[in-house]
Amino acid sequence: MNSPAPVAAGRSRAGRPTREQARARAEELLDCALEVFLDRGYDHATIDGIAATTGMAKRTIYVLYADKEALFRAAVQRAIDRWVVPVDELRALDTGDLEETLIAVASARLQTAVSPDGVRLQRILNAEAYRFPELSRTAYEQGTRPVVRFIAEVLARHAAAGSIAITDPELLGTSFLSLVIGGPAHGVLWGAVLDNDAVADRIRICVRLFLDGARPR
Repeated sequence: MNSPAPVAAGRSRAGRPTREQARARAEELLDCALEVFLDRGYDHATIDGIAATTGMAKRTIYVLYADKEALFRAAVQRAIDRWVVPVDELRALDTGDLEETLIAVASARLQTAVSPDGVRLQRILNAEAYRFPELSRTAYEQGTRPVVRFIAEVLARHAAAGSIAITDPELLGTSFLSLVIGGPAHGVLWGAVLDNDAVADRIRICVRLFLDGARPR
């Protein structure tokens, strides 16, 4: 009696993709869809075009997503998820020294903002803000606001210790991010190439400027 043919590594016995393979394929679909939406715009992007780009059957896409809008929303949400700096990672940057902590947090946030994923996200949000304004709010709530709140928490703790004098930690957290992130992040959107040493110097200068304004008089 012949032995059964071996099952291909990483696939189920019936030849269907494993759960891990299916997840990877779904993520690949969302990444490719985002590129198509960026390249062609929401109006001109089609499920047919996305299917051709991914090599995935159109009917398979429709099993996962009811329509183009659902696919677009899922693709943007995946981009947001990749853009977020987890709060646990932020807490690991808190050394207890305010200047060092602010420099580390600013560097981590800027790194995600100017990464290829971050730039793609900002471009698609800007391009489709008039049609999907809630996606920009989602990006802020999931990506920016937790960083603001963490910075506010750090500032409040140091204010309680007397090293700085502030009255609205969350407002200052927002102002701090705008100060250190805004210029480089906008520059990259317009095609600027950042010099890592220059960016690091800018962050240090901005942090010291910020702290000079926050220290007790």
